[in-house]
Amino acid sequence: MKKLRVLLLGGGGREHAIAWKIAQSELLDELFVAPGNGGTQAVATNLGFGDSDFEAMKQALLDHDIDLVVVGPEAPLVKGIREFIEGDAAIAHVKIVGPGKIGAQLEGSKSFSKQFMQRQGIPTARFGEFDAAQLADAKAFLDGFNPPYVLKADGLAAGKGVLIIDDKEEAKRELDEMLVGGKFGDAGARVVIEEFLAGIELSVFALTDGTDYVLLPEAKDYKRIGEGDVGLNTGGMGSISPVPFAKGAFMEKVITKIVDPTIQGLKKEGIDYNGFLFVGLMNVDGEPFVIEYNCRMGDPETESVVPRIKSDLLSVLWKCGNAALAGEELIVDERTATCVMAVSGGYPEAYEKGKEIEGLSQVSDSLVFHAGTKERDGSIVSSGGRVIAFTSFGNTMAEALEKSYQSLSKVHFDKMYYRKDIGFDLVGSKD
Repeated sequence: MKKLRVLLLGGGGREHAIAWKIAQSELLDELFVAPGNGGTQAVATNLGFGDSDFEAMKQALLDHDIDLVVVGPEAPLVKGIREFIEGDAAIAHVKIVGPGKIGAQLEGSKSFSKQFMQRQGIPTARFGEFDAAQLADAKAFLDGFNPPYVLKADGLAAGKGVLIIDDKEEAKRELDEMLVGGKFGDAGARVVIEEFLAGIELSVFALTDGTDYVLLPEAKDYKRIGEGDVGLNTGGMGSISPVPFAKGAFMEKVITKIVDPTIQGLKKEGIDYNGFLFVGLMNVDGEPFVIEYNCRMGDPETESVVPRIKSDLLSVLWKCGNAALAGEELIVDERTATCVMAVSGGYPEAYEKGKEIEGLSQVSDSLVFHAGTKERDGSIVSSGGRVIAFTSFGNTMAEALEKSYQSLSKVHFDKMYYRKDIGFDLVGSKD
């Protein structure tokens, strides 16, 4: 077959990791990333338009004779990028990995995804959903739950729309803020209230062509800014893959109770889903429950998952885009990969950009994936809250983490911060 020309949409650490892996494929002719970052430019050609600028993307598809589009973030999927490509005769021949608008509602609407789980009998927490006209009902609904209380903005809120609150009166005030005060804008016009599930989280990933799927390595990420999982939620401060307890009987339950019914349920409901499926799970005393779906790979989980894939990722993505995943299996590195994220001081609240990053050339024992960086006058500077991910391999989690932290010690930018306890809750974890 002819070699492939690929456009990857997105500009974070997830996209750098995917680009790094695609760039190793013998099937690749040329790789483009839009908008990319200071790291992707080393393995691909960055294009200067945003991942949701569909008209600019169309021109790029034509100008660069693209065969395959791989969508990194959720926003273009929720906005209908698949329908845009498939509905335009000039570019309809281009294959795309990423679900259509309806499938993307698994992430775009908490209400949609919870109702889907309910219809398909997929284990999840008890829930109710409310809008501003039902504020009194929403507050009364809290009485049926024990603390802590979980409030979720229905729509996309950049990973910030989930609140976990110990005090019922505070939860009621937050309902006011979300439903009446517009705390999360349109995303919070509806709120899902959920029962809190106590356990250990993990993320499971599948790549599906709508009928068949391949399971990718699982991971666990760390969302809170502070050590010991305290403080504000972030986009993710680090990740570990594999997850020690995600094997044997537990993973059998994940597949038979969750992944299989999800893929089959989408097909049963006439939702043509082609792309990544992220299942956020809670292990509650050995039983898996779904916390959320995402319609793309996680970040920073991708930075520990993708390096473990030994198979040619582009080959698998191409088969996915062509609905030809039947019989496909991934070869996976058995070692542990750990990712630790360096972020800007002040993140996830106000932070400064444009800080020069020093020492990157000194790192040799880790993979360095850029998240919020750009090139300026020959230097790499920070351009986002989460700046760089350091991924390392080890025969044990401790060995891999030691390498990531040693690499971090060689790199510096003003007000750089990172968590020093990634993996803390997995130490000694078993089935």
